[in-house]
Amino acid sequence: MNRCTVFFVLKQYAVLVALSMATLMCVPVSAGAQGNPSEQLSGKLVITGSSTMAPLIVEIGKRFESLHPKVRVDVQTGGSSRGITDAKQELADIGMSSRLLKDEEKADLVTYILARDGVCFLVHKSNPIEALTDQQIVDIFTGKITNWKQVGGRDAAVTVINRADGRSELELFSHHFKVKPMDIKAHLIAGDNEQGIKTLAGNPHAIIYMSVGTSEYDAAQGIPIKLLPLGGVAASTANVRNETFPFARPLVLVVKSNPNPLTKEFIDFALSPKVHDLIDELSFVPIK
Repeated sequence: MNRCTVFFVLKQYAVLVALSMATLMCVPVSAGAQGNPSEQLSGKLVITGSSTMAPLIVEIGKRFESLHPKVRVDVQTGGSSRGITDAKQELADIGMSSRLLKDEEKADLVTYILARDGVCFLVHKSNPIEALTDQQIVDIFTGKITNWKQVGGRDAAVTVINRADGRSELELFSHHFKVKPMDIKAHLIAGDNEQGIKTLAGNPHAIIYMSVGTSEYDAAQGIPIKLLPLGGVAASTANVRNETFPFARPLVLVVKSNPNPLTKEFIDFALSPKVHDLIDELSFVPIK
């Protein structure tokens, strides 16, 4: 190969390199970030709070993990107040609250309504009582009515199961029926929903108030509980959806202002139609 040929080959190679570099420089910086999202997100999400919301968030978390294998979602209960406090103090990435936030809780927090649920009164399936008036409910929980025969039931002492402090149901009960928590005469205290359902199922003379969605789901699974109507309206997900049930509440995700990308991605996913089937399966009402 003579000197002129060598020079021509080198010149052509230099042109090709220059063109390649120019092409690379024209590719947007974001193009490299447009690959498989599951390869980009990684880390652990800690979500704490409402036991009503926990089973739903666990299922949403599993679906999110299947899309993002490098992400782990850790769901813990403890009540709505814990979820709000943990989010505020950054002890959790996301808080779960089955009530709206109070004015004094809102600072530096952002809320997203995920779904709606109702709160209903439950008795054992064997209890012949089919309905209670609002006044009868108040009298039972404040100790003025102590025997089921006083409301047309069997001659048996009423066992009142109240909800623990920090549970949204207790705050909602107090607000809706204008009853101070200190005036409730409880025989037993239930923390999370699972504990409350088990306690009721084992006591044919007990009464408790609980999530409509959770109660409807558990009753369908054969657990011996009965959902009582309120104000003449059946306690059902359908009536929560059509807004005729008088004792309803929002299910809320709570985050600190300016959440990190992983937290924001999970929130966006949880609020999307991609999880509406999970919300329906657990007998809650999705926000559409």
